[in-house]
Amino acid sequence: MTNPLICVAVCAGAFGVRGEIKIKSFTDKPKDCFAYGPLRDADGNLFLTITAHRAVKNALAVFADEIKTREQAQALSGTKLYVYRADMPDPDEDEFYFEDLIGLEVKTTDGKRMGKILAVHNHGAGELLEIKQEAKRSAATTGKNKAAKDTPEFYPPFTKKAVPKVDIKAGRVVIFIEDADSAQD
Repeated sequence: MTNPLICVAVCAGAFGVRGEIKIKSFTDKPKDCFAYGPLRDADGNLFLTITAHRAVKNALAVFADEIKTREQAQALSGTKLYVYRADMPDPDEDEFYFEDLIGLEVKTTDGKRMGKILAVHNHGAGELLEIKQEAKRSAATTGKNKAAKDTPEFYPPFTKKAVPKVDIKAGRVVIFIEDADSAQD
């Protein structure tokens, strides 16, 4: 995709009885999710045309041209809302859009190749990188007729200590894997 999408918000259901949609914003300033162009679906299609919005507890309540009833608004619950990456401002130094990290090569601080970033997750306690470990030499590459084993994912925290270097231009991140023995000290 030449212009990838960035998820800026998610619909959290209906708010009130007049077709307002409750939206949870992922931007630093919640109302900024409307500042980067029209809200789109996961395929990049125009999805919601916001006509009015207001702050409500931990979210925004919005009216959109496409939604007229409470039932329509409730049906959107869980729908992610996107804008084009090109419409977003460039991040500051040491800041990254999660989408920019997907696919980057991962190495340890001692140079060992670990795999690639599949996703970035936040379950409320901070961000985690989902890394698909690099496969060991498979049976196909060693000339044996055995299927390659699945390689597991692992989830280091996305903190400055655990990920001391992110180099988007070079296409890689460096992670620090703490030894179990030294972690207990």
